[in-house]
Order: sequence, then C-alpha cells, then structure tokens
Amino acid sequence: MADTAWITNPYVRPILEGMADRPAGRALTRSEATLLRHRTIFISDTHLGTRGCKAELLADFLAHNECETLYLVGDIFDGWQLKRWYWTAAQSRVVAEVLRKVDEGTRVVYVPGNHDEFLRPYCGRSVAGIEVVGEVVHETAAGLRLWVLHGDQFDGVIGYAKWLAHVGDWAYCLALALSDRLHALRRRSGLPYWSLSAYLKQRVKKAVEYVSRFEEVVARAAVARGVDAVLCGHIHHAEIRRIGAVLYLNDGDWVESCTALVEDAGGRLEILRWPFLPAATTPARATAGAQGEAALIPA
Repeated sequence: MADTAWITNPYVRPILEGMADRPAGRALTRSEATLLRHRTIFISDTHLGTRGCKAELLADFLAHNECETLYLVGDIFDGWQLKRWYWTAAQSRVVAEVLRKVDEGTRVVYVPGNHDEFLRPYCGRSVAGIEVVGEVVHETAAGLRLWVLHGDQFDGVIGYAKWLAHVGDWAYCLALALSDRLHALRRRSGLPYWSLSAYLKQRVKKAVEYVSRFEEVVARAAVARGVDAVLCGHIHHAEIRRIGAVLYLNDGDWVESCTALVEDAGGRLEILRWPFLPAATTPARATAGAQGEAALIPA
C-alpha cells in the first residue's frame, strides 16, 4: 500500500538531483526551480519562534512544493518559548508561503499541538482562510482513511506531568543549540550536516523505547477509531510502518530532520526529506538509513 521512501520516487528524484547543481549558499528562486506537485503535504513540529527552527529550509520547501491540501499537524508555532521568542526574516517567509498557498486556492488545515495549544479554542473556525481543527480524517486518492492529529494526547508526560515536559523542552533546546554550533563548525570545515542530538537519541535506549511505545499506543487508538491509518507528529521521528492492522505514519519535524510526508495523485505516501542546506558545500541527501536521523524527544 504505502512504503517508506526517502526521495526514491522515480519522478521526484531526477528533479531534486537537478536542483542540487545550484551554487552552494544560494537558494533557488521560484522561477528557477521545477515545482514538485503533490496531492497532499503533511508537515509538523516546525517550532516557529525558536532558534531551532530550520526556517530557511522550510520556506524553500514550501516555495518549491505545491499541493491541493496542506496539513499543518501541530507545533507550528512554539508558544512555550514566548519568554525567549526568536523571530527571523526566514520565519516570516514561512508564514508568507503558507498564506500564498491559501490565496492561490490550496486548502490549508491546521491541527494544533501542545506547543501551539493556544489555538485549540479556535478549533472549528477559519483563521485567515486556514481551517483550525482538533483532528481530521483524510481520505487518500487510494481510498485510505487516514486519521490526522498531533499526537500529544498519547504522551504520558504531557498528560500527567506537564512540568516535566517543560524541563524536557529546556534540555531539548539546549541540545539543539549545541547541535547547531557543531554544524556551523563542520560547515566551515567543508563537512556535511550531522546532528548531535540525533546521534544522542539513537544511543539512548530509553528514548528509543519511548518512540516505539508511543507509536504502538497511537496505532491501538487508530484501531479503536476504526480507520485504516494514522498520521501524527510530536516525537520528531519520521516513520511509515505497519503496526498490526494499522498503517502508522509520522511526518517528522523541521528542527532536525526537515521532513514532510507527501501523497501523490495515485495515493502513494512517502517521506520527503528536503535535502538542501543553505551555504552547505554538499547537499544533504536522504538515504534508506536516514530514518534514524530524528531529534531528541521533545516535551
């Protein structure tokens, strides 16, 4: 039905490889790029308003990927960081690209998460042409009934010890800051992107166990909901895998892995990792082994 695919689509990959020939350090303009067209795009955990947000990559992705429906699956803005709010021109471009899509006829659906829970009272309303909903069932072109929600309601830390979640968020931001500084040093040395926080996560047994438990709990809830598949964000770990009778999908994040989940006209679902790092000497390409490149567990 749907398989994990990291830019393996035969129609998409040649376009991305051609785009990789651009000079290092310069983003493509819309007039230069061949637009990638999808039926549906799902993104989450962009954490706008923080230093960790990879806003330049996200704006680039939104400018060069068009769709009929765009789902924003929570933690788009980071309301937990209001006291340390950080905003850049690149983050303004992200907002502008989303609004451009609305103006051009794209249906945009916003499913708030725990970091942007201040928007949950507005569920059922339309804000600037964007539908705000608590959850939604999306039907793919292949007839798959896909339950879309952020996923924080399945996180025991969020549900029962929110103070601990805030402590974890502080530690997570610290790990991201260290990772970004290390990347800057590696880039000056001509080395490719490498995530310290992802490396740490892969080697922390409890973090790996947490991801697995989270996915299984979400899958069980999807069975009870009576859907074919479930898509969420929250844990910053892009994934497509079958768990029992349900297809589990996670679209990843835009603070580490820079991934989206996309659906083509035939209903095929795949994880797309946006591979270009501004000012990098070598574009970061997705590989089959890239699935482990996820951030530390967010709060």
